Amino acid sequence: MKIKLTSLLPYVIVLAADFYLLPLLMRDTGAAMLLILCIMPLVAFVTAVMYGLLRGFSLILPAMALVLFVPTIFIHYNPSAWVYAPVYAVIVLAGTGLGRIFYGKK
Repeated sequence: MKIKLTSLLPYVIVLAADFYLLPLLMRDTGAAMLLILCIMPLVAFVTAVMYGLLRGFSLILPAMALVLFVPTIFIHYNPSAWVYAPVYAVIVLAGTGLGRIFYGKK
């Protein structure tokens, strides 16, 4: 289990940067919508696909995405952003699933 969790670390760091650092670029409503609806989900999806390609399928990464996003609701957003937490978890789940399809095929 320890080896599995340490293999998640680079992907969790990217997701943490996605959820905690990218919102700092929000200057107005348009930039906020672009980031939260397009760029942040894309970064999360690409990160999850890379994980799926290199490590296979895991339910831990989507759970980590959910856990990582919840504190950002209180830091960067308002309570109406709760809906994004499960959405990002589903996006990461879909990414790991897609990556798993091609896992080990070289």
